[in-house]
Amino acid sequence: MTERSPMHQQIDTLPALLAEIAQPFDVSARETFDFETCTSIKRVYLTGCGDSFHASLGAELAFNQFAGVPTQALSALTFSRYTVGYLPPTGPKTNLVIAVSVSGVVSRTIEALQLALQAGAVGVALTGAPDAPLAQSTDKVFLTTIPPLPDELKSVIPGVRSYLASQVALYLAAIRIGEVRGHITTAQADSLRAELRDLAGVMQTFIERAEPICRELMAQWQDAREFVYVAAGPLYGAALFSAAKMLEASGDSALGQETEEWTHIQYFGDPPETPTILLNAAGFDADRMAELARAAHSIGRRVAAALPEGEQEISQYVQTILPVPGNVREAFAPIVYSIPGELLAAERASYFGHNYFRGFGGGRTVDWADGASRIRSSNILREVRR
Repeated sequence: MTERSPMHQQIDTLPALLAEIAQPFDVSARETFDFETCTSIKRVYLTGCGDSFHASLGAELAFNQFAGVPTQALSALTFSRYTVGYLPPTGPKTNLVIAVSVSGVVSRTIEALQLALQAGAVGVALTGAPDAPLAQSTDKVFLTTIPPLPDELKSVIPGVRSYLASQVALYLAAIRIGEVRGHITTAQADSLRAELRDLAGVMQTFIERAEPICRELMAQWQDAREFVYVAAGPLYGAALFSAAKMLEASGDSALGQETEEWTHIQYFGDPPETPTILLNAAGFDADRMAELARAAHSIGRRVAAALPEGEQEISQYVQTILPVPGNVREAFAPIVYSIPGELLAAERASYFGHNYFRGFGGGRTVDWADGASRIRSSNILREVRR
């Protein structure tokens, strides 16, 4: 490839973006999550659609570990249509709902937030658009506006910067809540914030390492009909996100699957050589992932894996390793381990010359969110259903 694609160019900006947003997002977290809110809550729900849902899944462990409050990540539809009517009856303002949408105009997420407030929960809009309907639905707004790109880098691509912004914001929210509640000390909270900021260097190194590997994989996998990304815990969110980027960038069939579920379902799939990409940060599922890798190898899968540098158990069954530098905490892993999925998607689209989002053709339109898919104009429920 002689010229870097628009998606590659935006991936290149991610380390600098993390360094830029960490401090202002921390300020926003402190302003949004006040003492009363942090000390009153007994349960947290994270919700959104698409990449925002993937970021929510990627933050669930951070909230459980750092905030010390039982936390559940749900898609916006699952929350608004099947969960909000059954929130725990633990008293006013004890359920916290964080609705994530960078644009702030996604119908289902607006619905989730509005119904959460109606059900007596504390509702926070985590968004980069303070004047959009999501933010206007509540008086608690965690503002996540990101610095604009130079004009030459502005292009409609599968979202990578917005996903990183939402993921980082959720981590900082978890740290803030845990610090105020006394679940972690101020020193521990500051250490976690510094650790998060320092991942910018890890991301930079990993992009440089992973890009040539991903390019070679796409050359080897040009005959692939489907791509499967496998992970658990917070990295399950990254697996779903990775599959989404492949589908958006190149149009190829791609799916994200949870570690245990792969052994029950995709284990039986054809063709046997389906590219299978494992994401594991030496986390709680590492022993099961090693068993999965062996199973995938035994049935002929082409297996690649993003693993901590020097990992020994899973890697013995993997043909291609994407070595992650340093010791990335599992709770923070999605912002680093999402990089291979982004690069693979960018390489696949570039290799075949595919247009992102199919060029909005075939019945799709540039205003697709207000078109057939109606993600911005879908009917919004006004009353909680039980």
